[in-house]
Amino acid sequence: MMQSVKYWLSEHPSIVNFRWSQTQSFGSTWSFLFSSIAVYVVAATTLHALLSLVLPKRRRVPLGPIPAIHCLCISLISAVIFVGTLLSAAAEIRDTRWFWGRTKTITTPFQWFLCFPLGTRPSGRVFFWSYAFYLSRFLHLFRTFFTILRQRKLTFFHLSNQSILLCMSFLWLEFSQSFQVLAILLATLLYSVVYGYRFWTAIGLPSACFPFVLNCQVVFLGCNLVCHFGVLFLHFLKGGCNGMGAWGFNSVLNGVTLWLFLDFYVKRHLRRKYADDISRHGGSSSSARSFGSSESEIKSE
Repeated sequence: MMQSVKYWLSEHPSIVNFRWSQTQSFGSTWSFLFSSIAVYVVAATTLHALLSLVLPKRRRVPLGPIPAIHCLCISLISAVIFVGTLLSAAAEIRDTRWFWGRTKTITTPFQWFLCFPLGTRPSGRVFFWSYAFYLSRFLHLFRTFFTILRQRKLTFFHLSNQSILLCMSFLWLEFSQSFQVLAILLATLLYSVVYGYRFWTAIGLPSACFPFVLNCQVVFLGCNLVCHFGVLFLHFLKGGCNGMGAWGFNSVLNGVTLWLFLDFYVKRHLRRKYADDISRHGGSSSSARSFGSSESEIKSE
């Protein structure tokens, strides 16, 4: 059983012989990336504007089991990408470890996770799963439209976050960027757990007694930030890592995402504090509803 899983997820010829190419890989051009982001932003804002004109502000559009099925699909796909990336990384380490002695950059598997040797090309097992991760980002975009239809909300954070993550996953492939293997493992682990939890609650099962999704996102961003310092350390002290130009741009995008997330987190904390003060002093139900709407807004991201 395990041998069959290893074959289909790391040794299949389509995986071993994968090559990121504008002529062979769907969605591999810059024009496709920018046009996709533009269509996504325009479609989301147009849908939100049309609903605001046609339906009352508090009227929500029922979607039935579609969001729950979407969460289940993302959770399962992310789990497959996580396992495939892990097995493929182990196979790549096994097959290329002999070459590490000729480089000054990496001497251990953990360093390889953080820093690709200079001259690394976007081909082989791990880049196949990086490509699968890039394609899976398009599936995440549908959650924006579910949020618009069910909660009648569209935030700048949601649009920018989804667009930035799509752009980052493209840059990983285009420039063979270092750190992407570890980033994919962290992200897919997060998505498999968070979207599995969202499916769990969507079908009516009990939710956690603490903000589960938010705490998972905080842990992920913290690990991501620590790993970025590790890449920088290896680049300057070990002779250079591949794709550092794209890594620098990605770091800026990560910084923007982190700032937007912290802004949301602080607003959430202040709203909760305000709601607690109101409840202690006998506040109105409208204040409680306002807090509840802000809570659901953050959970939808």
